[in-house]
Amino acid sequence: MLTAMSSGSGKTALTCALLAALKRRGVSVQSFKCGPDYIDPMFHTQVLGVPSRNLDLFLQGPEGLMRTLACQRADLALVEGAMGFYDGLGGTAEASAWQTADTADIPAVLILPPSGSSLTLAAQVRGLQSFRSPSHLAGLLLNKCKPALHAHLAPILERETGLPVLGFLPPMEEALFPSRHLGLLTAGEIADLSDRIEVLADQLERTADIPGLLALAGGGPASSAVPAPTPVRCRIAVARDGAFCFLYQDNLEALEQSGAELVFFSPLENRELPPNIHGLYLAGGYPELHARELSENKTMRESVRRAITAGLPTVAECGGFLYLQQTLEDEQKTPWPMAGVLAGAGFQTGRLQRFGYLTLTANSDSLLLRPGETAPAHEFHYWDCTENGVSLDARKAEHGWHCGFTSPTLYAAFPHLHFNGPLPLARRFADRAVHWREEHT
Repeated sequence: MLTAMSSGSGKTALTCALLAALKRRGVSVQSFKCGPDYIDPMFHTQVLGVPSRNLDLFLQGPEGLMRTLACQRADLALVEGAMGFYDGLGGTAEASAWQTADTADIPAVLILPPSGSSLTLAAQVRGLQSFRSPSHLAGLLLNKCKPALHAHLAPILERETGLPVLGFLPPMEEALFPSRHLGLLTAGEIADLSDRIEVLADQLERTADIPGLLALAGGGPASSAVPAPTPVRCRIAVARDGAFCFLYQDNLEALEQSGAELVFFSPLENRELPPNIHGLYLAGGYPELHARELSENKTMRESVRRAITAGLPTVAECGGFLYLQQTLEDEQKTPWPMAGVLAGAGFQTGRLQRFGYLTLTANSDSLLLRPGETAPAHEFHYWDCTENGVSLDARKAEHGWHCGFTSPTLYAAFPHLHFNGPLPLARRFADRAVHWREEHT
């Protein structure tokens, strides 16, 4: 695991650089990201050409996390941490990068930007080492560090902490990935991303001990048997483009293992839904940045409205939920007509709304949840809606609210769900799609 003391330490840039360097050396590697982040895994995927996965103890629980790790078939698993090493749920270490390392016994390398410190850095590292036992810290990497400073700091840090300093990355423009309100731009939006990462990998090859990093890796969980292909029982259309791109790889594979054939389409580019489908998955993303284009694609909006109104089993999370409203404001606060399935209007708020993990409780039987069931979820959005629904009870610490529109064929709400968690959400979605297919064949 590559981790740090805080966000902004360069975890994503260094992870991508190391992935690229390992790929050059012929090392088979699978990447992971701690937490619910959708964007950083896109960068990993850009480097490796294979999907990155999330490890999230809150959304998946320990068993789900270990299932995800056991799915990897590579020689090495490289995990990018989230926030600071111990930063977890509600001021605790729960679901933190450290708890992930502790659950799966993953050696962690701490990324340290010196930021005007020398011996104080060692004191901070010693604090991290003693804060929880075991700390799982196995090495240090200096970031945004000039060669002369590295030569000065490395012996101090090794003497005072007992941890090896495994190299450094100097200050580099290529390591500054542009961002927006939700964090980094997506990998597909940075035209020269591959070139940037190659330059970073070149530098890491020169200034980091890559064999030393590889030598830290532990045994990891035993790989599970490759599941036999599941016979296709239904076809589920999955929106995937620049507007709808927040998709967990585990969610997609859970649907396939439940018997769904996934048919990808673009609400931006395609004129209508794919033919012969039995379910619809509208994931999150950035529809607000593409509101005009989505609105101008009237045939797609009408196709979606007709299908859902007719009862097509549908999951619409966050951005997908906004797409189902009557209108959606763009960044200039201009409202644009959307699919019109729901009665609300999506609008810009200028600040983060209901950020973080939460628990959903179902008030009635629906597509994904049974009455009284609870499911872990998360929210992260700057746009809100005039009609958020009352089908679900959401709770975060001592704060609670109503949200969502659900029915036997619908889940439409801001909260994102993980399908490799404690409830068989993918199986329920696929079963309902099969029911639809049987009724309409």
